[in-house]
Amino acid sequence: MKNYIKTGFLSLMIITSFIFVGCSEDYLSDPEPTEVVAESVIFGTREGVEAFLSGINRRARGQFTRTDSGGLNSMYFARTVKGNDLIHARSWFSFDYDNDNREPTYTRTVFSWEFPYYMINQLNSCINGVEASALSEIDKTELIGQAKALRGFYYFQLALEFQEGYTASNRDLPAPPIYTELSLEGKPMGTLGELYDFIVDDLTTAVSTLPKDRLGKSYMNVDVANGILARVYLTMGNWKGAEDAANAAYGGDVASVLDSKSYGNGFDDINNKEWIWGLPQTGDQTNYYYNAPSAFIDNVNDAYNNMYINEFFSNEFTATDARNTFVVGTAPNYTKVTSTKFIFAFSSDIVIMRTAEMILIEAEAKFRQGDEIGARDLMYELQSDRDPLAVKSTNTGSALEEEILLERRKELYGEIGVEWFDAKRLQRGIVRTPNHRIVKTLEPNDKRFYLKIPQVEIDANENIDDSVNSGR
Repeated sequence: MKNYIKTGFLSLMIITSFIFVGCSEDYLSDPEPTEVVAESVIFGTREGVEAFLSGINRRARGQFTRTDSGGLNSMYFARTVKGNDLIHARSWFSFDYDNDNREPTYTRTVFSWEFPYYMINQLNSCINGVEASALSEIDKTELIGQAKALRGFYYFQLALEFQEGYTASNRDLPAPPIYTELSLEGKPMGTLGELYDFIVDDLTTAVSTLPKDRLGKSYMNVDVANGILARVYLTMGNWKGAEDAANAAYGGDVASVLDSKSYGNGFDDINNKEWIWGLPQTGDQTNYYYNAPSAFIDNVNDAYNNMYINEFFSNEFTATDARNTFVVGTAPNYTKVTSTKFIFAFSSDIVIMRTAEMILIEAEAKFRQGDEIGARDLMYELQSDRDPLAVKSTNTGSALEEEILLERRKELYGEIGVEWFDAKRLQRGIVRTPNHRIVKTLEPNDKRFYLKIPQVEIDANENIDDSVNSGR
């Protein structure tokens, strides 16, 4: 009988229960989600809730346990190294590169479960606290909208990490349980359909209630909520929903939201007009050397320098493409090509969402709905911004599909694990070229696209037992 608690989701819930005790005068000036403060301080004013959300945002980029499990950015980077376009050389993320980091006791499995649930716990506390507060209805609506957008985002990460890709026939597959309030009793697994329905409900609520104004680009607004919803709808195959949400996220005017000249500036500044959502770094809150992707891909400045670019991928770029950030050496192996896309510094900001991604989501969604002319036109607007010598595509059918997917990889390499994300949602495999340090092929719907349920959760939760990993 499970009469003890280890470090699973249930124990994280207990930790959350101790947040709102005592009082701290420093809370508003130094917000952290783990501060010990009274609920009346947090939820007594809009500024108090915003400070709490600021602490949650800070935790997204903090070191959760160690270098390869440092926060949201390390979750994205783990997906990045599982693909073919980048080649991992050594050190951190090596087991992810090997696509062999999914057993119940492994770091990736435990982190990918506990980190999203930790953030969800904080967001549930925020939502419930605001609902019970005496704040104005306007403040309540906007603040709850911010928290629901983030909660939907983190439940989306759980859906991606712990089950097969979404399809109509997969809706009954077991998926991580849904919590909306503090509970000292673990819930049983739910279904993938229930989880995606909940995610969509959170995000559509946020879209309908959030304004465009916000405190900064690390905070939720209607653009970010639409961007997250576009990703979710893309995963679900809701092409019309993806098209509309992506268009709303970037505003629909391609020329006004792109700046190819900034592409070579190092992807370290949240003020870049192409960034919709990012995580800012400051000198006194540095991530030091666990700042993925810059600390791993930048081979000029002193960090891990352990990622190289697959020569077959870099050859897809024209010399006049602003995204061609590659330096080609003379090495006869996988270390031949490096990239200057990311500049590493202790103060490098972290990109989470950009306008170009939304443009390409809209283009793909148009294609999936049979509007090939619209898809080509939209893709060309982006391509011609990146490359003055770009030629408008004449592809149709499957050739146009492959061109759009390649354009996504060319635009987003190193950022959000786009190659893995697309392979999983479209039930495609990942085939590595022979020049990789480790050559592995992931078949369509390969089990290595998702993780087993962590043992710490099984040990802590009365309603989940070892059978949950049977067949996984």
